Amino acid sequence: MRLSHGSSASSASFDDPNLVSVGGLAPVAALAQSCRLADLVADKLTLKATGGVNAQVKVPALVAGMVAGADSIADMDLLRHGGMDRLFAGIRAPSTLGTFLRSFTFGHVRQLDSIATAFLTGLAQAAPLLPGVDSVAFLDLDDTMRETHGYAKQGAGYGYNKIKGLNALIATISTPIAAPVIGAARLRKGAVKSARGAGTLLTESLGTARACGAGGPDRRGLVLVRGDSAFYCHDVIATARRGGARFSITARMDAAVTKAIAAIAEDAWTAIRYPQAVWDEQEQCWISDAEVAEIEFTAFTSRRKADHITARLIVRRVRRLNPASVPAGQSELFAAYRHHAVFTDSPQPMLAAETTHRQHAVIEQVHADLKAGPLAHLPSGSFAANSAWLALAAMAFNLTRAAGALASTFHARATTGTIRAQLINVPARIARSARRLRLHLPERWPWQTAWTQLFDATLGPPTAA
Repeated sequence: MRLSHGSSASSASFDDPNLVSVGGLAPVAALAQSCRLADLVADKLTLKATGGVNAQVKVPALVAGMVAGADSIADMDLLRHGGMDRLFAGIRAPSTLGTFLRSFTFGHVRQLDSIATAFLTGLAQAAPLLPGVDSVAFLDLDDTMRETHGYAKQGAGYGYNKIKGLNALIATISTPIAAPVIGAARLRKGAVKSARGAGTLLTESLGTARACGAGGPDRRGLVLVRGDSAFYCHDVIATARRGGARFSITARMDAAVTKAIAAIAEDAWTAIRYPQAVWDEQEQCWISDAEVAEIEFTAFTSRRKADHITARLIVRRVRRLNPASVPAGQSELFAAYRHHAVFTDSPQPMLAAETTHRQHAVIEQVHADLKAGPLAHLPSGSFAANSAWLALAAMAFNLTRAAGALASTFHARATTGTIRAQLINVPARIARSARRLRLHLPERWPWQTAWTQLFDATLGPPTAA
């Protein structure tokens, strides 16, 4: 592609008051309004500080800015251009929104978490956000570091990956045919263990999942909590059981687990071959086959007897290609193989349960989406303001996912960045006819059909009875 003839003689001027660069924000804002986002803020958020007035206007404005691609307070200025003030009401300046965020305390952030829960429940009712959630629902736990720089960030510290920043603990809800949404999110200090507070967050996210229909009205459907070895602790697993959920957690290779693996008979292993090779970070190689076996296992035997939990230990072993990587003191057991154990009470057969557990990696896509969007920065020096920013980012993520689900089957599973590029950041010209606004969008827009379906579902004429 190249410039057309005569382009060198063209000129440019920013002088059209009827243009907007985010035409797709109109149906998305209508979706948020139909799910009572502003009303939820007015009912639940009791922010009485000087900068906290009109929260029912400022919270939707912050969420809308994040949906449109803002990843800092200054970026909220993208809401103030062209005809945006004709298309939307309640737009606020970035400085006003920054003052609003800095007025938050820990208690107000918890109120914002409650709003996010109720908002997700409304989105699940308004859009096919979690199809099949009544039969099978997955609740994934994981944390991620958000790197920060300088010395002004409250709570910043060096985490498990040696990166200085703040730690975000996230729980997602998904189904075998639905992309994940964020059920709960909590910002923590950088130097914190992954499992700290995970039981409380899991309780909240289980309640949110139930409100979204997980398990069905009679709770007979499968709700499976998945996590890596950082969440192999009594608090997380006991919380899952109290909430009526099953668990599938990677077991740490401690002495008890090692002893259980050694007790597995050689003829109990079942060979499997991956449809697609898996990259192994420890060995830095591709793995295309493995063997799987299971054995009954009782965990947390160092605690009182009432806290012992008995379930299945599903073990996958892969032939070790580098004998030098054998852990110290384990040469007899692990000389030929590396072992990966999963502690689970899943009702699925062994091979299906092992495959389902590996799909826990879907939460990494949520981390990537957030870091490529509103969580690219933690924009304030205030820890409470950044905690509020994370809660708002979760609401924006879920709202974007709901918009994609209303638009098309493809966008229901697309990344939020793809939804933003194809459905949100669409240029539009505003015209008025018969006292109604009309949006004129680019001719031959490749995703016109999906955009139209989203618009009709949120702003189109009501369906005839």
